[in-house]
Amino acid sequence: MEELDDKTYAEIQELCEAGDRFADQSDFSAALEKYWNAFDLVPEPKTAWDTTTWILTAIGDTNFLANDFRAGADNLSNAMHCPGAIGNPFIHIRLGQCQFELGNMERAADELTRAYAVKGEEIFFGEDPKYLEFLKTRIDTNPPKKKAWWKR
Repeated sequence: MEELDDKTYAEIQELCEAGDRFADQSDFSAALEKYWNAFDLVPEPKTAWDTTTWILTAIGDTNFLANDFRAGADNLSNAMHCPGAIGNPFIHIRLGQCQFELGNMERAADELTRAYAVKGEEIFFGEDPKYLEFLKTRIDTNPPKKKAWWKR
């Protein structure tokens, strides 16, 4: 895969770091502006770049934190078309949470299950417990006990 030129990559990093700082201060509007400015610097086709994956993830995460679940679901779904997104537990949990908040419970269960399959309950630490509780109504989160080899 091609790499971004150093100047463009540095500009994208700088914008995303500024976006992260704004997001940490709960200034979601300013954060989104920085992330979208970074996104605009990614060459076409945007879905071919790893950089797009993490920019759209930052945008979707910020949408989630700002309670804009429709935008979060849309942006995180778009991230899934980029390199390295499928199987990324953070993207799956955020997308599942957005789907949950939108009332799309089948989609929520699917995405939360994907996050759980990769990271287990650990991925839910620091999140509202309602998401893990919901998931427990959809899948068995208690692994089967293994019998000792001599009792098989």
